[in-house]
Amino acid sequence: MTAPRLVFADPGEAGALADFLGRLLRWEKGAAVRLQAGAGVLGVFARPARFEVLAVLTARLLESAELDATVSAGELLERVDEPSESVTVPDEVTGPAWAGLLPPRHGWQVSAELPARAVREAAAGAVAEFRDRTERLTPEQRTRETLDAMAEEIWERPLSGTGVRLRVAHAAQALGFLRDASAPVALYGSGNWLRLRTPYGSVIVRGAAGAGRGPGLGLSVTPV
Repeated sequence: MTAPRLVFADPGEAGALADFLGRLLRWEKGAAVRLQAGAGVLGVFARPARFEVLAVLTARLLESAELDATVSAGELLERVDEPSESVTVPDEVTGPAWAGLLPPRHGWQVSAELPARAVREAAAGAVAEFRDRTERLTPEQRTRETLDAMAEEIWERPLSGTGVRLRVAHAAQALGFLRDASAPVALYGSGNWLRLRTPYGSVIVRGAAGAGRGPGLGLSVTPV
């Protein structure tokens, strides 16, 4: 059986996919992604190892394709062809548990809009505060419990003007979704899901994880 080859409709999409996969693999060499294609759009879903969130990258396809497969992120990266703006889909792998529960496709409503610069500066400021406070600790005080508690206190703060926590903004920054400071950022909600969306991708959390403590998908507390 011939491996599916997907051709992107817009220039730069193959490079964006390669960058996204490269960031995932920094945190987890054996990372997997779930691919869904339909109606001329490809969705790439991942759960970065250092961040317990769902990350989503979307791209328009030159030709419509129907696909739903979980594959190795590393093998997919090897098959990205930037000059031809295409990617060949590798064989499927046994999917991790998170791949069986994806956010809804419809019903998202905008609850807030703000500039990427503000979100990026908020995330960077929180990371800088964590590092500064860590450096002030003595070696004896710098325990994992102390660092985790400090990070949790910082990332539980709300992002100004929204009900979402700073931890979600940090994930978007680390994944490269905030690289254009002039680009708009929108916060969407659908049921008990929250989605921070930029032109470069989305970070999605479920339940209280995005707006406070509780069950669902949250982030690991230690900043990177």
